[in-house]
This record gives sequence, C-alpha cells and structure tokens, in this order.
Amino acid sequence: MKHNSFLSRKQSGFTLVEIAIVLVIIGLLLGGVLKGQEMIENARIKSVVGDMNGISAAYNSYFDRYHAIPGDETAATFTGRGWAGTAVGNGNGVLLITPAQTFTNGGEQAALWRSLRASGMTSGDPTAPATAVGLPRAGTGGLLGVTVGVYGMTGNAICVSGLTTKQASGVDTTIDGALPATNIGNNVGNARGATGVAPLAPTAAVPGPTAYNETTVLTPWTMCRTL
Repeated sequence: MKHNSFLSRKQSGFTLVEIAIVLVIIGLLLGGVLKGQEMIENARIKSVVGDMNGISAAYNSYFDRYHAIPGDETAATFTGRGWAGTAVGNGNGVLLITPAQTFTNGGEQAALWRSLRASGMTSGDPTAPATAVGLPRAGTGGLLGVTVGVYGMTGNAICVSGLTTKQASGVDTTIDGALPATNIGNNVGNARGATGVAPLAPTAAVPGPTAYNETTVLTPWTMCRTL
C-alpha cells in the first residue's frame, strides 16, 4: 500500500492552479520585456529629436553671437579666432551645401561643424576630416548632416539617416504632432522624410507620401527638419 501511494504522488504532476500561476508569471515577464523595449525605442526617438533641436539651437546661437552663418566664414576669420582645423567657407553670406552633400560632409558643411565645435556650441573635434567620418551621429547611430533646400522646405535643415519606420514616425509626430488617419506625414510640416538605402541623401523635391507602416516599409528612413 505504501508503494502504491508513493507512485500516485509521483505521477500526479502539476495542478491547474500551479499551471495558471506559471502562465501568469510568464505573461508578466513578457509584458515587462515588451514594455522595456517600448521605453528604449521611445528614448531613442527623443534622443534623435534632441540631437536635431540641439544642432538647431547651436546654429542659431552661433549666428546671434558672431552675426555670421557658421560654415560660411573665410580662412582669415577662423585664423583670427585661433581656431584649429582647415575647412573654410567663402564668406558670401550663403551656406553652400547641396542635398547630395548632406551625409558626405561636402560643400561648406565641414566648415560649419568646425565653426560650431571650435566655438563650443557643439561637442566634437573641429579638425575632423571633411568626409562622412567627420559628421556627428545621432543617438540611433545614424549620421547627422546639415543641408539647404531639401524636401520642398525653405532654408537650411538638419537631417538624420538610418531611422527605422517606427523611429521616423516618432520623430515626425514629436515635431509636427499627430498623424492623420492615413498615417502619412512624411511630406508635410516641419519634419519630412523618405525611405531608401542608408545613408539616403535627401532631395530638393518634396518626397512622395508614404505611410509609416512597420510591416511593409522596412528600409531605413532619412528625416529632416528646418533649422
């Protein structure tokens, strides 16, 4: 009798209550993981917007202090301030950076970063090379670049490359507010973007309307906003 009682206890397994408790615990763990991932993604989106806002503030603060466009000043001006580096502008009062040069650090962009860094408006090495290597990076790892007249927007703009669809949508809604029912907002407002192989250089033309669909739009985004 004792032997049979022992086998009965060994073969009883988990009760429904025990299984229910295990399932609840697993659900809580999965919920915590998903919530943690969402918080990380939201932090990255805020970081990108913060990077763009920071560069915009630095650009405008430089103009207020020196009454000149950062990146447009000549070699004599840089030398007179004792700033290290070699990239200079032509002093014509216009920032010369084409959309195609956004992520190559071409045109007067290298001089722009030299100006902002040497003046202490932004962090970084003012002697950084006039190539993509000399560009700053966003919190998501993409390149940050300044350009002129992109996506149908007037004036100078700051752009970031390599964003996921969710990050691009988050940047758009943070800057321009809620999206319409179509989930399309990439071709209107102060934040505009397009999708393609990173780093995707922006264009002068307004981008075609593209819904922020995380299932069908998997290629990285380039997002820009006016400075």
